[in-house]
Amino acid sequence: MMFSYPEILEPSQMKKVIERALSKGGDFAEIYFEYRIELAINLSENKIKSLNYGISPGLGIRVISGSKTGYAYTDDFRFEKILEVADVASYVADSGIGNKAVNLEARKRVEQNFQVERPIYLLDIDKKIEWLWRANDSARSYDGRIKQVDINYFESARYFWIANSEGVCVESDDSLFRIFITSVAISDGLREMGVSYLGGRYGYDFLLENPPEKFGVDSAKQAVSKLYAKPAPAGNFPVLIKSGWGGVLVHEAVGHGLEGDFNRKGISVYSGKLGQKVCSELVTIIDDGTVPNSRGSVAIDDEGTPTQRTVLIENGVLKNYMLDKLNAKLLNLESTGNGRRESYRHYPLPRMRNTFIDAGKDDPSDLIKSIKFGIYAKSLGGGQVDIVSGNFVFEINEGYLIENGEITHQIRGANLIGNGPEVMRKVIGVGNDLEIEKGTGTCGKDGQYVPVGVGQPTILVSEMTVGGTQV
Repeated sequence: MMFSYPEILEPSQMKKVIERALSKGGDFAEIYFEYRIELAINLSENKIKSLNYGISPGLGIRVISGSKTGYAYTDDFRFEKILEVADVASYVADSGIGNKAVNLEARKRVEQNFQVERPIYLLDIDKKIEWLWRANDSARSYDGRIKQVDINYFESARYFWIANSEGVCVESDDSLFRIFITSVAISDGLREMGVSYLGGRYGYDFLLENPPEKFGVDSAKQAVSKLYAKPAPAGNFPVLIKSGWGGVLVHEAVGHGLEGDFNRKGISVYSGKLGQKVCSELVTIIDDGTVPNSRGSVAIDDEGTPTQRTVLIENGVLKNYMLDKLNAKLLNLESTGNGRRESYRHYPLPRMRNTFIDAGKDDPSDLIKSIKFGIYAKSLGGGQVDIVSGNFVFEINEGYLIENGEITHQIRGANLIGNGPEVMRKVIGVGNDLEIEKGTGTCGKDGQYVPVGVGQPTILVSEMTVGGTQV
């Protein structure tokens, strides 16, 4: 990492802080230090509307006692203040006097499994602003009906280290960026929106290889094309969901239900079903923290556990949950490296990294040809899901009719309505075109937001409920 950060604790001080945190009898204690730099730029209404730059260093201390967690944090790095933070976290324990000695390993640096040359956060702000202007101008010049263009740029660079009562002492760093472009087309009382985006854990060369004009035009083209879209039919139809961002449905409707805390508490539809068939034998679902350049890829999770590729569902059979240290221990399982937190102000939760359906054997064009009448969901928008029941509703951002084996008219106003496990049981085709969308996913849970990747090949569901405007 190419920026300086404060060295706030010597190894002997770390040891004292952890022992202080365990002084009331906790089972486990941890120090998490983070130094983060963030930049956000908004270009809207043909002007730079906002530019925010911030540096955020801080430290959090966590104590676990049974199933309870005590957490406290500070950005005041005086040693006596850090000891006070340890005292606050320690109050979660109630077993009396603690006497655990801690022996920390020498701090070990853990690198990503992929290289990032010339991180984007080192690039001059002027060059980033120029990129946004070029995207803005290309979108506006595409068609006179484009009346509004909004571009949001965000980047983050982070250095962090973790030391805990198990002797672990590791450090790592990462950086990422995201650009999100929205164009609005207005004509004859209709107002339609198109979006395009890019990003991930890339370096400056990635921006050079991806001209802003293309992404500006992509968003404008989508908005204009939707002006001609027909009202979506309503009913139950076969649905073909495109590769890549279509995986957001799996993330929301299935992925959250496979997170360890929901299953440890017995409130997920997948609770107690390890080893059982839970969906079509064509479906294998993976959560992988090692995908090159993806937003959800990390060298270690926010508890210091090395990242890995975790098979959650294999050929329809539930194999594993996504686990952090706490929930793994309470379930008598091993952590899968899914302990993630938004910042030093938060304690880690079991969260997704890059979650996707693995590639199948079908040619996507053959899947299209197999449909007499159905829906092609080329791009999904926002959605809602109930973790307990698995029920969901998702907007189709860009969709088309499939008639007699061919993609025909574009449709608007369509939603997909269903139940995650049920839909996964109705998968009758899985394409060979796996794509992992690396650039834009952000996942919220319990008020914390972390970057993620989603993905899938093209998949065919035999029947889904489509909420439209024509019956």
